[in-house]
Amino acid sequence: MPVSVTAIPCLSDNYAWMLRDAATGTVAVCDPGEAGPAIAALEAAGGRCDLILLTHHHGDHIDGVEAVRARFGARVVGAAADAHRLPKLDQALKPGERVSIGATEGVVIDTPGHTVGHVAFHFPEGAVLLCGDTLFSLGCGRLLEGTAEQMFHSLQALAALPEATLVCCGHEYTESNARFALTVEPENAMLQARAEEVKAQRAAGQATVPTTIGQEREENPFLRAGDVARLAEIRTAKDNFR
Repeated sequence: MPVSVTAIPCLSDNYAWMLRDAATGTVAVCDPGEAGPAIAALEAAGGRCDLILLTHHHGDHIDGVEAVRARFGARVVGAAADAHRLPKLDQALKPGERVSIGATEGVVIDTPGHTVGHVAFHFPEGAVLLCGDTLFSLGCGRLLEGTAEQMFHSLQALAALPEATLVCCGHEYTESNARFALTVEPENAMLQARAEEVKAQRAAGQATVPTTIGQEREENPFLRAGDVARLAEIRTAKDNFR
C-alpha cells in the first residue's frame, strides 16, 4: 500500500489517525484531539510528524495540535473556510484542492452538516478516507451547525467513493450506532451480523474501525437514506434514542 493508516485512541472515545507514506516515510496525523497519545504513537513509530490534518474545529479534534506541532515541527492543514477557528494553518485548503503526504496525494471533500466548515480528506491510492465527524461506522454526526440537506449531500459524496475505501472516523460510536440502526432496518441481515461482530469486538476491548464504504452502503441507515427528509427523520430519531 502506498500509505498505511493507524488509529490512535485518545480522550474517552476519539480516534486520531496516523498515516505514513511508504515511498518517502512522510508521516501525518489527523485530528489530534489529545497531545499525549498522539505524541506517544508518533514517537513509537519513529519520532516523525510532517503534517497535521484537521477535519473541523471542535476541541476534541484540535486540542493536541500545538503540542504536536511544537514537538515535531509539523505543518498544519485545514479548511480555508474555517481558518478563523482552527489552530494557525500553514496550508488553508478549499474543497477540491489537493494535499500530499509525501508521494501520496489526497483531495479535500466539502462535508458540511456536523459543522458548516467540516471537510474530509480522501487518499485514493491508499483507499483511505479521513472523515472526522461526518460519517461514522453505522452512523453520522449530529447536526450541530449544518442542515439535514447539507449532511445528506455530504454523505452521498462519501458514499460515491470506491467500496474498498477505509472509513477512518473520529469516534468509537459503533456499538450504540448499531443498536439504533437495528431499529431503523431490523430485517437487514448484514446489519444484524455487523451488530453481533461489534458487540464481540467491544467486549474484547477492540476497535470497530476502520470500516469500509462498501460496508457502510449496506449497513448504515444514514448512508442509505433515500432523500433529505428521510435523513432528517432518522437523525432526529437518533438524537432522541437512548
